[in-house]
Amino acid sequence: MAAAPTTRNRTSASNTANTATWRDVAPAGVVLVSGPEEYLGIRTMDRVRSLVRAASPDVEVTRLNAGSYEAGTLAMNISPSLFGESKLIEVEGLETMNDAFLADALAYLERPEPDAVLVLRHAGGVRGKKLLDAVKAGGWPLVDCQPLKKDADKAAFVAAEFRAAGRKINSDAVQSLVNAVGANLSELAAACSQLIADASGPVTPELVDSYYGGRIEATAFKVADAAMAGNGPAALSMLRHALATGADPVPLVAALAAKLRTVAKVAGAKGSPAQIARDLGMQPWLVEQAQRDVRRWTPDGLVRSIQATAEADAQVKGLSRDPVYAVEHAVTVIAMSVQGR
Repeated sequence: MAAAPTTRNRTSASNTANTATWRDVAPAGVVLVSGPEEYLGIRTMDRVRSLVRAASPDVEVTRLNAGSYEAGTLAMNISPSLFGESKLIEVEGLETMNDAFLADALAYLERPEPDAVLVLRHAGGVRGKKLLDAVKAGGWPLVDCQPLKKDADKAAFVAAEFRAAGRKINSDAVQSLVNAVGANLSELAAACSQLIADASGPVTPELVDSYYGGRIEATAFKVADAAMAGNGPAALSMLRHALATGADPVPLVAALAAKLRTVAKVAGAKGSPAQIARDLGMQPWLVEQAQRDVRRWTPDGLVRSIQATAEADAQVKGLSRDPVYAVEHAVTVIAMSVQGR
């Protein structure tokens, strides 16, 4: 099978890992999928498996767990068969690997089978570092599956999902989707898949809102947007409705804080939107949006709003017996601090 390199090729590899992304990783004699983000790990292994099957439809797939592994199992399953089928061995749980697996895997790296693909999944931690180092030193592909914590990274993920499907989504719709379902990457991916399947044209914020506008994250950012625009009555109305229907004050305050932090960062930055975006690790369109918002603020108004939001954050997390009032007060201060409201 062409996907798996020969032992000779492995021996001549450089002593550094061949870093790949989960979107472009290709099958090889050994593929290391490392990092705690479960969804990206699953997508990586699915991609390798589908590519191996496309190249060798009769491939024999075996799944092992490194924590409950029994000595000799790897060699038994990966050795060439009488019928000459290619082999794909997927090993989960390297972070809990036992000594038997460590010994067998290290031995296998010295003489990998030329017609086999071994995919190793390590979800994080120090257990098995010797094996991970050996895989990296062999120059095998490494996919690092880290959580997407920044909104900019989640927005890039959404844009890439639509681009890969040959579909269009505008930048405001990307941010609306991240705001609505971005807390969990698998949910965000599922939302992308649903919109890709259902939408007949470019995805707009209105379409995102029709699907996911009821989510608390979306409601929180709507409240924040209204407050940041100086529309106090609308912000308070949406806030009270959200609280009356069971919304937690904590994410509502978090949305206010996120909006204010973005404006504060951009307010003190110099350069073009593209340059500022690179410096701050943000999307250029988000910088442009923040630059428009900055014009509504004086330095004193921005400081006052940040202080009110910080106080509200502490109060909704246990320092006040009336967290609802704390959020309402923060929203009012923000709306009243906007110039030309």
